[in-house]
Amino acid sequence: MAETREEETVSAEASGFSDLSDSEFLDLEDTQESSTSHNKPGPSSELPGKDGKLISLPRWKRGLDILSPMEQFHLKYLYVTDLSTQNWCEQQMVYGKELPGFLTPEKSSVLDTGASIHLARELEVHDLVTVPITSKEDAWAIKFLNILSMIPTLQSEGRIREFPVFGEVEGVLLVGVIDELHYTARGELELAELKTRRHPVLPPDAQRKKDCFQVSLYKYIFDAMVQGKVTTASLIHHTKLCPEKPLGPSVLRHARQGGFSVKSLGDLMELVFLSLTLSDLPVIDMLKIEYIHQETATVLGTEIVAFEETEVRNKVQHYMAYWMGHREPQGVDVEEAWKCRTCTYADICEWRKSGGLPNSMLEPQAEKAK
Repeated sequence: MAETREEETVSAEASGFSDLSDSEFLDLEDTQESSTSHNKPGPSSELPGKDGKLISLPRWKRGLDILSPMEQFHLKYLYVTDLSTQNWCEQQMVYGKELPGFLTPEKSSVLDTGASIHLARELEVHDLVTVPITSKEDAWAIKFLNILSMIPTLQSEGRIREFPVFGEVEGVLLVGVIDELHYTARGELELAELKTRRHPVLPPDAQRKKDCFQVSLYKYIFDAMVQGKVTTASLIHHTKLCPEKPLGPSVLRHARQGGFSVKSLGDLMELVFLSLTLSDLPVIDMLKIEYIHQETATVLGTEIVAFEETEVRNKVQHYMAYWMGHREPQGVDVEEAWKCRTCTYADICEWRKSGGLPNSMLEPQAEKAK
């Protein structure tokens, strides 16, 4: 039985705030470890661009970069899926940042299909409306309006989907979108994450570990939000938002329709943080991942994730060390070299060429050879 649509939310396209999982990409890369040997690395560190010309990649090993990756890529915050992709292969994630849009048609098609399935599920519980925005403040205002519209539904033990989360983790702002939150028959708040599969098989252990880490991060951030640990000062510091800036007319109109009398982003931020901390929303009790086949919508299996806070914090600290510029990116261990077989960047991967050694360790030898 379809649920009654109790509220409207604004589409991710309008808000500029999307954290679609890339598990559909990894479905193309899931292969058995023992099937074949991986490709040999190519002779260059270049990839063909759209016009056929070769694109040179930045060289970490030269030691000339004094900017951290956050500064190098002009990032104010990270997505949860940035860190979960590091859990799969950090070097692959870095190449994805350095060569944005370098996506094969096959992988693009798989992602589009996954997005359509997520959208269909979202439309089961609420309508989507598009609100034109004129500034980054408008974009964040849409996120806050979506949160304000969902809190009452969650308070009344309803089901919500596409819930925005954000918070400072290890000095970096981390944002994401939770697929679904609902209460179980026992009254526990459960996070349900949908993963679509191109083939009707469950993912290998490496993929499942990545997915488990992703949902654990969602819980970590959501719990901090409802416990009052996320502050407006931190959010403004990282995003460089101007809370006093008047909101655009379309956003103001949408806010009034939702019953919110606000003029600026600061007004909305105050409402959101008060609502989160005074609503008595509980922390997330359970984490569940559901794998379904894209073509048939058949449920392939579910996984209940045990939240291990110490392990999550240790992983986050390690991954953030790269983003803060404290270490170079790392590829996979030898035991997981099978991941390289279908990696877009296998032929130019410096981690593979170095035999799994950081470039900085190879530089003195290179200089000596000259």
